[in-house]
Amino acid sequence: MKILFVIDVYFSTNNGTSISAQRFAEELRKRGHEVRIMTASEPREGVYGLPELNFFIFNGMIHKQGFKYAKCDKKVIREAVEWADVVHCFFPFFLETRAKKIADLLGKPATAAFHVQPQNISSQFGLGKSEWVNNMIFSILRRAVYDHFGHVHAPSKFMAEEIESRGYKAKVHAISNGIQSDFTWYKVPKKPEYEGKILIAMVGRLSAEKRQDVIINALQYSKYGDRIQLIFAGKGPKYKQYYRLGSKLKNPPVFTYLPKEDLKNMLGQCDLYVHASDMESEAISCIEAFATGLVPVIANSNLSATRQFALDGRSLFNPGDPKDLARAIDYWLDNPEEKAKMEKLYSESAKKYDINHSIDLFEEMLQEAIDDCNKGRK
Repeated sequence: MKILFVIDVYFSTNNGTSISAQRFAEELRKRGHEVRIMTASEPREGVYGLPELNFFIFNGMIHKQGFKYAKCDKKVIREAVEWADVVHCFFPFFLETRAKKIADLLGKPATAAFHVQPQNISSQFGLGKSEWVNNMIFSILRRAVYDHFGHVHAPSKFMAEEIESRGYKAKVHAISNGIQSDFTWYKVPKKPEYEGKILIAMVGRLSAEKRQDVIINALQYSKYGDRIQLIFAGKGPKYKQYYRLGSKLKNPPVFTYLPKEDLKNMLGQCDLYVHASDMESEAISCIEAFATGLVPVIANSNLSATRQFALDGRSLFNPGDPKDLARAIDYWLDNPEEKAKMEKLYSESAKKYDINHSIDLFEEMLQEAIDDCNKGRK
């Protein structure tokens, strides 16, 4: 197949959807498909580059979220869509909706992805838990974008059920974004500066809905608080706030950003992984962590798909509750033999999220969209 990925921001290392798109493109090419990208960037081989849409004084805020919007160029979009056998749109924004309209005009099949939870939008305004606001966003996205597609990729069963429960017309395909096969059991000695410390990591954007503040605050309630070294791998708008909050700890958090190999090496040194996010469509970073052999401690939020990864209640804590998080952390540190046993089980459980299985399902979705389009022409 000739597959066109339409995605505002593709060349990013701090945006989960961008990283998933890069990995899907890589794996699809390995299978002999030709994949081209249409995104906000300079044009290059295999890339239909578009200028960035200028929001002037809001550009800084958008960039802090690891995002940018592409400016639509009808000529470039038409050229890209004409080339493709099938078009896959990653976001529900200007570029993707324009690409869908042109695909319809040219009789080309197009599929969509539901990677942006309404709560990701509303939380930027302090309204992430407002049910009526989020329902309104779900409704707007359905009418304006997703009801115009026949097939929609949701990155988890949780997100698929969220969409279907709100009357979305498209066929929803629950397909994990998947982890690459090199994320397997991995343990290495701690660096000299971490010797004697308990390392707890979280990977993800430093943003309001990810709730790194809950992890920082939990340490004052943990019996191991003075020995714990937090490592936050990610960038984001809350960096300064979390840096100030963490400076009060005996061991202030390490804030870093790591390429894949360094990330795996960091996870291999850690003792526990905490995912405190209030809202999440999947959280590949959590799967990667327990794939390497870390027991996860996950916020039991009804707005997050990540809680599905917990093998039992010992890996869950009440969302937004630092005392309950401290309780869960202390349990695992108090019971090293049980933790060692569960590390093996968690690592084994990650195998079902292998990206190769996800690509199988993704290929099936694209082929189904192509077949439906061909039937419509007859």
